Amino acid sequence: MSTRTLSVAQATVEFLANQWTVDVVDGERTEVRTIPGMHGIFGHGNLAGVGQALKQAQVKAPGLMPYHQGRNEQGLVHQAVGYARHTRRRQTFGVTASIGPGSTNMATGAALATTNRLPALLLASDEFATRAPDPVLQQLELPHGHDITCADLFRPISRYFDRVQRPEQLFSALLNGMRVLMDPAETGAVTISLPQDVQAERIEVPEAFLARREWRIRRPDPEDVDIAAAIEVIRDAQQPLIIAGGGVHYAFATEKLQALAEATGIPVAYTQAGVGTLNWDHELCLGAIGSTGSTASNAYAKDADVVIGLGTRYEDFTTASMTAFQHPGVRFVNVNITGMDAYKVGASVQIVADAGKTIPALQASLTSVGYRTPAAAAELVRTERARWHASVDEAFSVRNQPLPAQTEIIGAVNQAMDDQDVVVCAAGSLPGDLHKLWRVKDSHGYHVEYAFSCMGYEIAGGLGLKRATQDEAAAAGRDPQDGRDVVVMVGDGSYLMMHTELVTAVAERIKLVVVLLQNHGFASIGALSESLGSQRFGTKYRYLEEQTHNFEQGEPLPVDIAANAESLGVTVLRVEPGADAIDRLADAVAEAKARPEGSGPVLIHINSDLYLDAPDSESWWDVPVAEVSDLESTQTAYTTYQEHKSRQRLLLGPAEDHVEGNL
Repeated sequence: MSTRTLSVAQATVEFLANQWTVDVVDGERTEVRTIPGMHGIFGHGNLAGVGQALKQAQVKAPGLMPYHQGRNEQGLVHQAVGYARHTRRRQTFGVTASIGPGSTNMATGAALATTNRLPALLLASDEFATRAPDPVLQQLELPHGHDITCADLFRPISRYFDRVQRPEQLFSALLNGMRVLMDPAETGAVTISLPQDVQAERIEVPEAFLARREWRIRRPDPEDVDIAAAIEVIRDAQQPLIIAGGGVHYAFATEKLQALAEATGIPVAYTQAGVGTLNWDHELCLGAIGSTGSTASNAYAKDADVVIGLGTRYEDFTTASMTAFQHPGVRFVNVNITGMDAYKVGASVQIVADAGKTIPALQASLTSVGYRTPAAAAELVRTERARWHASVDEAFSVRNQPLPAQTEIIGAVNQAMDDQDVVVCAAGSLPGDLHKLWRVKDSHGYHVEYAFSCMGYEIAGGLGLKRATQDEAAAAGRDPQDGRDVVVMVGDGSYLMMHTELVTAVAERIKLVVVLLQNHGFASIGALSESLGSQRFGTKYRYLEEQTHNFEQGEPLPVDIAANAESLGVTVLRVEPGADAIDRLADAVAEAKARPEGSGPVLIHINSDLYLDAPDSESWWDVPVAEVSDLESTQTAYTTYQEHKSRQRLLLGPAEDHVEGNL
């Protein structure tokens, strides 16, 4: 067997450079590099290992594994995740970090990737496997286990974890890691822990290991017996509802979903990850569902007797903390690539299969039995859609003074963007308002990370997404100027958590548009705090009032985020307060979009009102209220909480669905 002598790190880099994703959707074959590049920050854990290997690759073959310098390890993982989501889990980036805090900084990103079911490859550095210089700088020492290192932090938050203690273990570690990374039913963070001495060690590597290797994305067909069982449940439905999640996007099944809806008349509501599965103005689109949903979706879902979940995790926002579905006999038909998700909410029928293959099978079978949503349900869809869209139009057209409402800002940005552009967000009050209000006509047009709802994801994730759009345009042979603009919407709270990847965008001259809403506080948690009777405690950016030791009554802090961004090298467009602020915001978005690719990031700064909310979703989210309190506000909130709690249901499915032999 022919071999080559390399360091473990050199073998890792060359192996990753030769991995290819193969995906066949409706007979069309796509081949792309699985790991098109590496993000990294270097220290004594990876400098002589992966760092040297990347430098050697840069010198010998610059296109083999391009390196992108970062500013924060968590942000680097967010970049990888943003890239992975836009490429529909076909590609992701590798991330290398030093030992100790360098690697542990990646933990939040790892948990985010796993929670969102998105691939990210983390090459965490570790202590000396030989323990020759023991302990080393940044080593974790525990009296009950000397084999426990900081890298063990990744075990519970990674879909695959391995530690390469000897060079020969590299082969199985990387092969198994790639298997999980590219399996849509298992994917998430894959962490390969590389002790710093092992990274630099010599290893004889078979040429076969370094050769091109293909990883085909598995898209299993639904079983006939499951399709038949689903039709038996759906065919008698009087008020059926489809809930479309991210799985519809990852299956490239948005057009199939529209065909199913039109063929049967079954309306569609979507989760945060499912926005864009059906155009907002389609006559069967009810919009967002659940705690951050539209009144149309929630009013219809309340009495839905059959719910067809397509690629959704059924998180508590989707189910309004198990209060959204009040029909006494509601039944669920779940289609999901992952069995864990298919069996949720006491599903009557679980179809563990690819949504893109299952949706046409459902449509064909429902058509064969002549199913059509009854007229009463169809009329409810029309009336509730009209009511909701009137509410959104009103929210967009409000002209609040002296500061604009967040809903006005969202409307102005939405209308200033082109259909193919992408909005990015993750945490705070913006994601909930965007879920309700954003009007999207492109399946890639909405990118909100809400499974982990991680403050600080926005700019880093948006940068990763922008990289993906650049590669998308290049692969299609288009001029980069004709690609998608990526617009990050972020509040001052999330910006202050993590904004340093703007420097990366400056360094690489990446055109990323950031709309920064400054309201001097945490609007989302402030409103939640108020609803729980805690009076917006600790949610405002104010000077400390020392006599009572509170941050609620003081003057706003003189934080100039626009100046901060300018100091990083970002072009800043300031929208000063005034009666025409919304018009000037729209002009600023147009000006930012008109800038050429390669001109670097632009930040648009606008002040917004902290207190004005979006239209009510007529829904609920379960956040406990103190049962005992001296505060009257908390006592009142607890009474309201108990009223909502009385509508909460344990969804186990109708009893007849769980007789012996029917599961």
